[in-house]
Amino acid sequence: MEYRPRLVDELLSELLAGVPAVLIVGPRACGKTTTARRVAQDELRLDRGADADLVRADPDIALRVREGTLLLDEWQLVPEVLGAVKRAVDDRPGAGRFVITGSAQTDLGAAGRPLTGRAVRVPMWGLSERELDGDVRAPSVLARLPDEGPAALGPVAAPPDLEDYVERALRGGLPEIALQPEPAIRRRRLASYVDEVVARDGALADGSRDPVRLRRYLQACAASLGCEVEHRTLYTAADVNRITAVGYDSLLSTLMVVDALPAWTSNRLERLTGRPKRHLVEPALVGPLLGVDTRGALRDQALLGRLMESFVLAQLRPELAVVEYPPRIYHLRDRDGRHEVDLLIEYPDGRCVGIEVKAGASASLRDARHLVWLGDKLGDRLIAGIVLHTGDHTFALSDRVVAAPIAALWS
Repeated sequence: MEYRPRLVDELLSELLAGVPAVLIVGPRACGKTTTARRVAQDELRLDRGADADLVRADPDIALRVREGTLLLDEWQLVPEVLGAVKRAVDDRPGAGRFVITGSAQTDLGAAGRPLTGRAVRVPMWGLSERELDGDVRAPSVLARLPDEGPAALGPVAAPPDLEDYVERALRGGLPEIALQPEPAIRRRRLASYVDEVVARDGALADGSRDPVRLRRYLQACAASLGCEVEHRTLYTAADVNRITAVGYDSLLSTLMVVDALPAWTSNRLERLTGRPKRHLVEPALVGPLLGVDTRGALRDQALLGRLMESFVLAQLRPELAVVEYPPRIYHLRDRDGRHEVDLLIEYPDGRCVGIEVKAGASASLRDARHLVWLGDKLGDRLIAGIVLHTGDHTFALSDRVVAAPIAALWS
């Protein structure tokens, strides 16, 4: 399969020219190994028995005999390899010694401390639409928004329609699946991916987890996609107790399957909710988890809007890695439910961009009312309000609020 350029390609090359090691962390099958091989001259695959046994026997010697940039793939399966990387870097300093990949978002607390000051961590996700259908060399829209404001979102030539957006969301970004031209095969492979997560990956990360109950909990997360729900609602739906559910939350977050989008807080706004929204890192898993295809999603208006919101979030995550001073992404909702903003992007200097996502083919000032309210509250801190829709045109709704096709994020 021909390699698809990734947003992190240039960043990896720059980092390896200046630091001893780069640690790439991302969900299983998002393309970490394929991308890392392009900058490595040798590799040890720690998901392969012979390589893992070699490193366990004497990790220092296993690394010492290798030349050039060495890829250590799936480090979390033999975590003691990180200590050997530290010793190798300390004994023979230099740039570009190691590129390390892992499929679990481990805290890197006890395991990762040896790499403090020696490795730069780079998150990687599935293929974004910019990597599939745009220009990966162009400046990120997240980098342009602080300087350009709403003008960062220009016109889009031949944008997708609603059905096409849904098909893209349910196709997903896992490279080997997303690039498969046959929809039926994609759906079967996505179902197999879910099986692997709940059975194999769950057991590797925590052997005490019951795959049947873990699947039920993951299905409950998919059913509440993009919702701000009480935890009790999830674990009641999955028929597990609270302690088990807390463990499942931690496990699915570690495996980078479920992402809890935090609630934004500010001393300028009172009575904001503090509960996160749960999203699937790969929105396409909604298909096998809920038994939904494109036609089914188009018929379910409640799910449709939340699927589009999760799809937009999936386009923004990969952009964060390539912005020099990346913003953070939140949602906002007041406790009375009168005002809510789907996505709030906060930059390090405190300025913000608010985003509302609509499944409709156009947008009105009514669709922007929460963004207008946010602008009144934040004043100059609000760079722009953006209503993303599934139609064709970009146009102003007020002085700082624009409506734009979702595709403006990658065009």
